[in-house]
Amino acid sequence: KRQGREMFSRSPLEYEDEIAIIELLKSFDEIDESRLVLIGMSHAGEMILKITSEYNGVAAAVASEPAAHEFLCLNPDSSTFINSETNLRNIESMQMQKAEKVRSRIDIGTAKERIDSIDTPLFIMGRDSDELQGIFKVTYDLLRESKKSVKWKSYQHDVHGFIFPTKGPDGKYCPDDVQLEAIKDMLSFIGKYVG
Repeated sequence: KRQGREMFSRSPLEYEDEIAIIELLKSFDEIDESRLVLIGMSHAGEMILKITSEYNGVAAAVASEPAAHEFLCLNPDSSTFINSETNLRNIESMQMQKAEKVRSRIDIGTAKERIDSIDTPLFIMGRDSDELQGIFKVTYDLLRESKKSVKWKSYQHDVHGFIFPTKGPDGKYCPDDVQLEAIKDMLSFIGKYVG
């Protein structure tokens, strides 16, 4: 059985914990609370949407490959199934590449209601070959249609989570050209709001 509020599949304190951490950080003298930003990918990208729909306490946020199926109230197709051990939906093989397919399967009223309360500037990052690319694009489209401060860019990369470079055998980070471009884009976006 799913726990928490209607948009969750994790524990009840999933994103409330992150809000509490943000508020704690703001209490430190060393931290300029007006310059806090969030960066999250996949489920953490969806958490950014959940957070910003209820909390306007960060300057900006980057949601890379946001798996926002719960936030958008997506009714999955037969590419998902119930895991018999957990009784939760297994979405690891969900096929939602096309925005039109996603839009036809979401509760548009609830999704728009959630998006309407977002005031935080957002950068939604897609990945061209991702099986959930339609979800990423519809998330952006709904934010844009609601006249939110939002940016979209999609990248061609083979790795889900490409915004986080890995270390090579020498222990040094070895980002490729696409990762360097994405990092530069994130820093440029964030810089507009934390100056």
